[in-house]
Amino acid sequence: MSSRISMRDVARRAGVSQKTVSRVVNDEPHVSPELRERVRQEIEQLGYRPNTFARALVTRRSRRIGLISTGSGYFGPASLLSGLQRAAHAEGYDVSVIHADEHDPEEAGRAVWQLVGHGIDAIALCGPIGSAEIARHIPHDIPVLRVDLPETPAGTGTDSHHVLFVGNDDISAATEATSHLLRLGHRTVHHLAGPPRWAVTGYRERGWRTALDLAGAPCPDVRRGDWSPASGYHATRELLRDGNLTALFAANDQMAIGAVHAIERSGRRVPEDVSVIGFDDIPEAAYLSVPLTTVRQDFARIAAEGMHRLVAAIGTTARPATDPAPGGATIPAQLIHRASTAPPPGPGPA
Repeated sequence: MSSRISMRDVARRAGVSQKTVSRVVNDEPHVSPELRERVRQEIEQLGYRPNTFARALVTRRSRRIGLISTGSGYFGPASLLSGLQRAAHAEGYDVSVIHADEHDPEEAGRAVWQLVGHGIDAIALCGPIGSAEIARHIPHDIPVLRVDLPETPAGTGTDSHHVLFVGNDDISAATEATSHLLRLGHRTVHHLAGPPRWAVTGYRERGWRTALDLAGAPCPDVRRGDWSPASGYHATRELLRDGNLTALFAANDQMAIGAVHAIERSGRRVPEDVSVIGFDDIPEAAYLSVPLTTVRQDFARIAAEGMHRLVAAIGTTARPATDPAPGGATIPAQLIHRASTAPPPGPGPA
């Protein structure tokens, strides 16, 4: 039945012109609240469904946003991707999602090309996708959101004027996590970093170094993992051979879980012998045998803020002017204190 209902039928039942119905359907101004509600009631009662293809021809807008993720197998990117989908729907947009291989720089470019060919209004990117890798595929009138922050603090990196940035305040969060361990009395804090191609890896490492510098603490060599528990386990086994490890800040919770396993397998205890802090606050973090102290990101807020800025940029000709913070908008995180951190063993710092 709904396929046979036209805008003319709605207009006749509501006692208004087709132009008024069109304005209500497209959420345009110049319609009184009372009239808008009356038209919406008739739309619902009649079961009218707008012809989205025809509407796109008229408005030149598909009301569809493309989402590209290169790290959806990880908790953080998966949470952001889910949040972006919900935020887009809340803004009245449908989404098209493409999962690209994070190890293939060209795949993200192909995904952008595919989405542009389908007539999307905007694009949001999750994961290690460089602006230079995709810029040549994106027309200038399609705004882009990266759900992290620019590689340079002022947002002056390659093609940064084409991209909106919203992300977690990783630097401040990592600084606070490291400072917490130093305040407990640890002489220094070792760092288990993520893969270097991820922007958040650099930010979290920068925050760790900042805390050590402010405290005048020694700065150990960085150990790197690939976000997996296995990489955290093997990197921590290497650290334990030195005998000086009393505090470890891991760049995500999965690597922290692997680190805890390595510590316990070595005959040491968490936190009595080694304190461990993770990052992300995955659902399992609070229910481990030793509940994990970690940094909680507000994924929903990051996604909502980013999508709001992206939607606001649709239809504009000057992307930089659409973003009140051209260098990127940062969302604060929270250090969650649990049982995996304590003062160092012995009468003083180890």
